[in-house]
Amino acid sequence: MSEDGNNHSRRHFLIGATSVVGAVGAVGAAVPFVASWNPSAKARAAGASIKVDISNLRPGEIMGPFPEWRGQPIFIVRRTEETLKNLTKLNNTVADPQSQRESQQPSYAQNEYRSRKPEILVVVGICTHLGCSPKVRIKAEPTSFDENWLGGFFCPCHGSAFDLAGRVYSGLPAPSNMLVPPHYYESENIIVIGEEETS
Repeated sequence: MSEDGNNHSRRHFLIGATSVVGAVGAVGAAVPFVASWNPSAKARAAGASIKVDISNLRPGEIMGPFPEWRGQPIFIVRRTEETLKNLTKLNNTVADPQSQRESQQPSYAQNEYRSRKPEILVVVGICTHLGCSPKVRIKAEPTSFDENWLGGFFCPCHGSAFDLAGRVYSGLPAPSNMLVPPHYYESENIIVIGEEETS
């Protein structure tokens, strides 16, 4: 092959190799840039919203605790029809059945379900007594602390209990219902936690 042919082949190889290296470099530079759009752990702790996909959450199941919002764990429960009926049965047993304390939930969750959609509960997983993390016992079955347990949250530290709407039982140490954070549905299965719907 002539020297001109070698130079031509070499030139094509160098152009191709430079293009490949440039493309890899561009992707390498873009990945951290795109990743920077997600809020950092520090930003989430300071109050940045989080998005949660609940498409795989079946009736009677709970998700969480997961990514903290303002340094607090979040639980999401998909309640069954039976659970929703049981909430009504507990109205005379819980301290604030209609969620009258406005500071405990946004106005759209100021109902016996404490939620935007009756079947979905979004709640901060912290006992309102001394900030302990309550245990979740979704099933309606006798327990060591309540033989008529209909499901909910129990704090073993000091004995406070909450139903599956996060409403505190009367006469227990916790003074108020569990907090419902601001949230809205971006779509059927995506919940944005930590901010209100703007439109």
